Amino acid sequence: MIDIKISSEPLDVQSCIAWAMSPESGGIDVFIGTVRNTTKGKQVVRLEFEAYESMALKEMEKIAAYSLAKWPVHKILIHHRTGALSVGEIPVIIVVSAAHRAAAFDACRYAIDTLKETVPIWKKEVFEDGERWVAAHP
Repeated sequence: MIDIKISSEPLDVQSCIAWAMSPESGGIDVFIGTVRNTTKGKQVVRLEFEAYESMALKEMEKIAAYSLAKWPVHKILIHHRTGALSVGEIPVIIVVSAAHRAAAFDACRYAIDTLKETVPIWKKEVFEDGERWVAAHP
């Protein structure tokens, strides 16, 4: 099962985890991306995320479908936020459930790494002394 979402509203970690839980799953791996307060030594005021939503959703769906095909996982959730986010807020949550932890860990790592490489979501870093657009990955 797959749950994909892009939203301008805050993401709810607990509801994401609850969705992924199932009696057959012995492990749930969760990745929560948060806005940190510095980037390369500069103070971050906020991050702004924009997405080409229809294409981003298709790419996120591909990531999830591939994960289900490659690893014996039961459920995968990928939620990403758009808009302006302050330090400490959550722009991305990925949750993967599986019978065993190795599959959940592997699929979750694949999902976040591939999302950052292929999904058309862009990030603007806003600093105290300026701003710059960067890809949504380091």
